[in-house]
Formats: sequence, structure tokens, C-alpha cells
Amino acid sequence: RHLTDISLLQCYIHLRYVDLSENKLQDLSPLSSLTHLLWLKVDGNLLTSACMQELPYLQFISFAHNRIKDMEGITHPRLANLSLKGNKIKTALGLSQGQLFSLHILELRGNKLESTAGLNLPKLKNLYLAQNAISSLEGLEGLGQLTTLHLRDNQLETLDGFCSTMKCLQYLNLRSNGISSLQEVAKLQVLPMLRALVLLDNPCSDEADYRVEVLVLLPHLERLDKEFFEEDERAEAKKIRQQRQEEEQVRIAEGGESEG
Repeated sequence: RHLTDISLLQCYIHLRYVDLSENKLQDLSPLSSLTHLLWLKVDGNLLTSACMQELPYLQFISFAHNRIKDMEGITHPRLANLSLKGNKIKTALGLSQGQLFSLHILELRGNKLESTAGLNLPKLKNLYLAQNAISSLEGLEGLGQLTTLHLRDNQLETLDGFCSTMKCLQYLNLRSNGISSLQEVAKLQVLPMLRALVLLDNPCSDEADYRVEVLVLLPHLERLDKEFFEEDERAEAKKIRQQRQEEEQVRIAEGGESEG
């Protein structure tokens, strides 16, 4: 409706669900009196900030496709689902980690993030970071509840940054990055629950015996690039893994003898 002014909404203090998408809003301050608000959608406006007065019961907000540049001022204690898809955010530093106690889903697809620093959210379960410019993974150690991580279409060349405290991560999408060596995939061995991995459109996916080599490194994996592993692939990977372990033991023993 090309709305630019929503001050009239201040009178409706019991509103719980508000959709103001596809307008020309630059200011959400009139919503601060809607203390019963549970659900808010303001997609496709002209907002440059997600900063709002804290709303005690707000559980869902979507700020998709605005002009937001940072993540400061988001402090709603019951917020469970937050979308900032398609904005201009360059950094997650400034996110009010200590106040977002309930955040389970964070959607940041299609921004300008260069790093994951600042996303230390202990209750987060699903994190969507596709179509950014992420080249380094930092600050992931606090994501102990995370089960799903999407990093498709970024600029990752190494997989440093994953850690054993990410004990719930089951699904990891790394499609269309710059991971050229399967040695980088070995760094995912620190993820005890990883069951599904997507590596399509990375240089390493063109290597010979790619599927089996990934399974040699990650024996607990169930799916690679959407396809479940067959029993014959598992048997082959197990055989190769045992063979390499034996060769390594021989090499270590020979090294010890030569030193003596």
C-alpha cells in the first residue's frame, strides 16, 4: 500500500500478528507500544536497521529484503525465529547474544557477511548463511545445539573453525565454495554427529573415488550430496581405512627402529 507512516498502530496495543510487508517503511518505532506482539513481518521495506524496542512476547520476525546493514538492537527475549534474508549485513558482531535466549532459527541468506564471527548463540538449531562472501569460519564453538548449517555459495577454501563442541551438528551444506582438497574434509572429523554433507560444485568433488574417499575420512556419514551411501561403498571405505592404518603403523615402527 506504499505506507510510510504506521503511527496509527500505536492505538492497537493488543495486536499479536502484524504483516507490513511490501511498503516503504523506514521507521518501526510506533510498534513499541504493541507489547502483546507475537509475530511480525516487515519484508520488502526501506529499513536500514533492525533495532527495535524490546518486545517481551515476540517470537517471530522477518526483515527480509530491506537495506539493513548490521544486527544491532535485536533484544527480544522470546524470539525463536529471525529472518534477515537479502539485506546488506557485513558482520554479525553486535548481535545481542546475551539477550537472545530462545533463538532457534536464524536466516541470513543473501547478505554480505565475510565471516561467521559474532554468531555465538547457544540455543540456535538452524543457521542459514548461503549466498554471502564468507571466507573464514570463526566463533562456532558456542553453537553447541546447532543441528543444521547452510554455507552454500560462499568463498570458503579451508574448513578450519569447526570444533568438537558442535556436538549436535548433523547436516552441513558446503556446496559451491572453493574447497579444493579432501584433506580439508578431514577437519570435519571433529563433528561427532555429522550425518549429511553436501560438497557439490567444489573442486574436491572432481577428485578420483571422491565418494569413497570422503567416507574413508568420515565413517559416520550417511549421505553425501543428497545420496545415501550403499553397503558396497561402506565396505570399500572400511577396507581402505584399515589398510592405511596398518601402513601407518608399519611406518611408525620403522621410524622408531631407524632412530634406535
